[in-house]
Amino acid sequence: MEQPNMLVIFFSAVLINNFVLVRFLGICPFLGVSQKLETAVGMGFAVTFVMGMASAVTWIFNQYLLIPFGLEYLQTIAFILIIASLVQFVEMVLQKSAPGLYQALGVYLPLITTNCAVLGVALINVNQGYGFLATVINGVGAAIGFTLAIVLFAGLRERLAGAPIGRAWQGFPIALVTAGLLSIAFMGFSGFDLSKLFG
Repeated sequence: MEQPNMLVIFFSAVLINNFVLVRFLGICPFLGVSQKLETAVGMGFAVTFVMGMASAVTWIFNQYLLIPFGLEYLQTIAFILIIASLVQFVEMVLQKSAPGLYQALGVYLPLITTNCAVLGVALINVNQGYGFLATVINGVGAAIGFTLAIVLFAGLRERLAGAPIGRAWQGFPIALVTAGLLSIAFMGFSGFDLSKLFG
């Protein structure tokens, strides 16, 4: 089997198959934590750590425990338990090292456990048949794409907070319109053939 190009996998996950703006996974924290740039960056770092680690650990767990014993049908449950454990670890570290960020993230930090983007990247890695390195690169690329999307969106929302917007459009309605326009912008990357660029 031909080895996939790691740069293609990475940039595809960041731009072309962006989990939030193209695949529409992880919308809850995207909309909930994007009101301030600082909390968006913090959420992005937390999701990057969890997605990268979850990709690595779920691949190892799947390859060396589930597949040898014919337990592939337990992938979703096993992956959710692994992700929940990693999120608990991140929560404890943030509570001790950055209590301000921990308070700012609030309920959205535990929601990483049920963030469909984190589970989605683990399942996509399995379905694509990636090896360990490709799995980790895809997970980190997807997380960086999530971070890029949420930081861009938070910056736009901060600018819109001071803009003269009609009363009916203030708050969540203009946020949804902005998210839609940002999604359309990212859809423009779908025409790129990265294999020619990084081939």
